[in-house]
Amino acid sequence: MYHLIFVVKIKNNMRVCILGNGLSSLALAKALINKKIYVDVEVSKNKSKLNKSRTLGISKSNLDFFNKKIINIEKIIWKLKQIHIYSENLKNEKLLDFKSKEDQLFSILKNYELHNNLEKSLKKNKYFKTLNSKEKKNNYDNYDIIITTDYFSSITKKYFNKQIIKKYNSSAFVTIIEHHNILNDVATQIFTKDGPLAFLPISPKMTSIVYSVDNSKKYNIEKIEELIKKHNFKYKIKKINNIESFDLKCLNLRSYYNKKFLAFGDLLHSIHPLAGQGFNMTIRDIKILLKIIENKINLGLPIDYSINSEFENKTRHKNFIFTNGIDFIHEFFNLERKMNNNTLSKSIQYFGRNSSINKVFISLADKGIYI
Repeated sequence: MYHLIFVVKIKNNMRVCILGNGLSSLALAKALINKKIYVDVEVSKNKSKLNKSRTLGISKSNLDFFNKKIINIEKIIWKLKQIHIYSENLKNEKLLDFKSKEDQLFSILKNYELHNNLEKSLKKNKYFKTLNSKEKKNNYDNYDIIITTDYFSSITKKYFNKQIIKKYNSSAFVTIIEHHNILNDVATQIFTKDGPLAFLPISPKMTSIVYSVDNSKKYNIEKIEELIKKHNFKYKIKKINNIESFDLKCLNLRSYYNKKFLAFGDLLHSIHPLAGQGFNMTIRDIKILLKIIENKINLGLPIDYSINSEFENKTRHKNFIFTNGIDFIHEFFNLERKMNNNTLSKSIQYFGRNSSINKVFISLADKGIYI
């Protein structure tokens, strides 16, 4: 007796609408259309001009995923081989030293360059379309899933207004300094008495600055420039470009979805920039969402908004733990700053010399707790 086995593969006609056109939206859209999923991106009513002073960091494992599953960005990144961490309370002694045995530990790139690359790639694709939010009139019946990254959309205000939020009462000042040509492949983080200051190389002649300070001190641009020069021990600065700032907070969304509506990107989680993990968390979310969709396609299962609940189950607890872990680091060094002694830094310095602990720190920075 012969048995005939028929394998039926359901054609993927999934349609997704993404509200907002920031980096999270465009990266997710590119990942989905690469799977031949139709994606419409609704441009935010409050579209802001791209800030050319903002940069972001991408870990090694996330960069590998981004290059393979989203878009290759090797031409616009600057690779870092080491990260040095100092404390002003230890008279700028080195606290921790993270090194890579490979060609990179972390990569830095300009936000607007990544945004432009994603936009250019998407416009060429038949699976992609942009919508004007003013003309759309919130008709989402034809989509299997509607994903919002837009703080100001009516969907966000209706379904995703319950947040666990902590305001730091501090601001991050960002700029890019131009300096003499050097071998510039080591990032530096200094926990100063005014707040954490990061020097993030983006070329042999340019370095991004992120300086987080307490709002109660009411520092102006001139004071920030003065502090950057004070703590700089590496660069012969030619020019400090336009300095911009934004308020800092720690945020976790209580519920990730409501039926066919899913929140994404910074709407799900927002963290302190001291560890450079904000966009890395979003990339890990894209990785998980893509895997869920791939599994359904491979099994011939219908693709519907059950994806949303599965995504929440796989990510919410991990994101919550990781976000609060970064918050703990901030509060740890903030406490030391207020105590005005070096006991805590000395402890970190001691444990950081242990190679096993050092490897754990590197792994968490690279892969989070998503492994």
